[in-house]
Amino acid sequence: MQQNNENIKKRKRLIIVSNRLPFTIREVNGEIEFTESTGGLVTGIGSYLNKIGESHPRISEYLWIGWPGTTIDESKYSIVKEKGLKNYKCFPVFMSINEMENFYHGFCNKTIWPLFHSFPSYTTYDENYWKIYKNVNEQFCTAVIETAKPDDIIWINDYHLMLLPRLIKLAMPNLPVGFFLHIPFPTYEIFRLLPGLWRQEILEGLLGSDLVGFHTHDYMQYFLQCTMRILGYEHTLGKINMPGMVVLVKTFPMGIEYKKFSTAKDNPEIVAEADIIKKTFGDVKIILSIDRLDYTKGILNRLLGFERLLIKYPELEGKVTLCMVVVPSRVAIEHYELMKKQIEENVGRINGKFSTLNWRPIIYQYRYIPFNPLSALYLSGDVALVTPLRDGMNLVAKEYVATRADKRGVLILSETAGAAKELGEAIIINPNNIEEIATAIKEALDMSEEEQARRMEIMQNRLERYNVIRWANDIIESTIESGELQSPLKAKILSNINRNQIFDNLLHSKNSLLFLDYDGTLVPLARRPQMAKPNKAIITLLESISRITSITTVIISGRDKNTMDKWFGNLMLNFVAEHGAWIKEKGSEWKVTKEFSNSWKQTIMPILEHYVDQLPGALLEEKEYSLSWHYRAADPDQSAQTARELIDHLRVFTANIDLQILQGKKVIEIRSGGINKGIAAQYWLSKVNPEFILAIGDDWTDEDLFAALPEKAYSIKVGLAETNARYSLKSTLDVINLLSEICKLFQPTQ
Repeated sequence: MQQNNENIKKRKRLIIVSNRLPFTIREVNGEIEFTESTGGLVTGIGSYLNKIGESHPRISEYLWIGWPGTTIDESKYSIVKEKGLKNYKCFPVFMSINEMENFYHGFCNKTIWPLFHSFPSYTTYDENYWKIYKNVNEQFCTAVIETAKPDDIIWINDYHLMLLPRLIKLAMPNLPVGFFLHIPFPTYEIFRLLPGLWRQEILEGLLGSDLVGFHTHDYMQYFLQCTMRILGYEHTLGKINMPGMVVLVKTFPMGIEYKKFSTAKDNPEIVAEADIIKKTFGDVKIILSIDRLDYTKGILNRLLGFERLLIKYPELEGKVTLCMVVVPSRVAIEHYELMKKQIEENVGRINGKFSTLNWRPIIYQYRYIPFNPLSALYLSGDVALVTPLRDGMNLVAKEYVATRADKRGVLILSETAGAAKELGEAIIINPNNIEEIATAIKEALDMSEEEQARRMEIMQNRLERYNVIRWANDIIESTIESGELQSPLKAKILSNINRNQIFDNLLHSKNSLLFLDYDGTLVPLARRPQMAKPNKAIITLLESISRITSITTVIISGRDKNTMDKWFGNLMLNFVAEHGAWIKEKGSEWKVTKEFSNSWKQTIMPILEHYVDQLPGALLEEKEYSLSWHYRAADPDQSAQTARELIDHLRVFTANIDLQILQGKKVIEIRSGGINKGIAAQYWLSKVNPEFILAIGDDWTDEDLFAALPEKAYSIKVGLAETNARYSLKSTLDVINLLSEICKLFQPTQ
């Protein structure tokens, strides 16, 4: 009994955040009425939440945050909040008419929706839309902060709230945040059509999540490519090491409530309605087309494909009917109104062209269909024609397959629907090819019952295994897993207690040694080496440190000695250049740590120059005892491949030469053997014999430094990653703040 109580205590609350709540409100005669919402997201997540207690062992309750679907008078806000929390476990976010127009009808449906579905010609770029989109995301963040508890799990859904993850992380950094995109993510060439600041903030917003999820592997790869090309973040097997956190990027193909559809045949009302449909049509084969009104669904192509079928196979006259249901959607947007008009014109034209006294080729309905009559249609349809031009997943295809418990029926599915990745046993077609649509319908009509059953059984088994419960559980588990992934990295973050220990030791030490890396530690990494020149604030800070007589400060860098003289020559500090090849004590000249040969450079230089020529944006940096091939400013995709080729080439070429080949952050360095920061550090350790040691660095060259220090030393890695250092700081800004605090410790009191 005690064990059960402990398990209950460990359970968490799930906070779902989406644009829409599972209910819509309206004001009638001064009273607020609640009606259930429709839509794939609400239906899918709603069916999971209905079984929340038994669905996931770590989730005991939930709260749903979202917009209630309309605007109401501000005086009614408290009533809606009270009823929403009590009856629906929902917390509403209210919008004004202006916000709804610019956020939902504007940026969401006139910018993101067409662009992410690869319809750039339909995309509107309106600065005011973007401004309101940001404001609404901030309002949602306020709602999360108002309701969230420390042990909650946040699950954000869809393109309406792509800025929200980062906003939440900034406010509540320890909350695990998962994000799932229900629509496609576009290729880099499409995504970059967004204005530069917009696309950057959207990616940064999404990367505020511990987990970013997509329906398919393709969408995931497009996202990873965009983050690399636009923000410069590379990944390892879907894991992105960000400053301050690690982000997991994974695929989760959304499932359906399989049992609900597979048992539709056991519902007498549904069966009776299906029997009426079959008797009405008799021997006529029924081809189903069920979709929301949307230009992404390929409905016009479907009509033209069906028309082509009737032209190409005149023997089908009177033997086949297209039953087309179009569900109203976004009626206020011009592209949708135009498409509705085109659909109805084509339905009328085709019916007028082919109809007989006893037969109408297309039966068209423009309305929402509830579950029972929808299931009856699924049970009756001989063929389901699902041919979107672009679709995140498409649940209609899955619902049709799940409903066909008799293992009859044929699914024709567009290759550009996310569901095509799972339902490969369907007849897969290109929705832009009218001839292909006609041929696929004929193939479906001629398919034997044995072949229909074979295909259906495979697809049904797959859908039953990966249903909506498993889909949601996988997202929640991965969000928790990613949050736990941060724990060992965050555990190393320098705490206030550790900071105070450093400060106390520094104050009481008569002889301290401070090692500071430069690039990536005192200044952020730059696209080109010369762009990282220290600003006045950095120089002023280093001057302050140099005046602390009890601290011997060493700038230990990979920079060449001439650059270090140019940038820091006026500072009374100690320096190490080229990762340890050169040492300069304050007030003295540069001296080499030991005799190195650089004769190898004339052999290696032409190889690096060749690869510079191959990769636009790459550059070669020559130092006394090393050569660096930089590619931070080059195309990320091309540079990754070229860098691998260069390393392979160099390893073969230098097999019998005493050289080190090291790959760092967008740089490949070739240097003489026996050079590293650890060896250089030993010089200063023996010379100073310090009571206290502090070393700060950010990359692989600093790992040699950390490893060479005695156990009592304080070593700090900039960035969250596996390291030999004892502690971590998230960014160069944290380093500057730490050093500034150290300077204040030694300022004379007034």
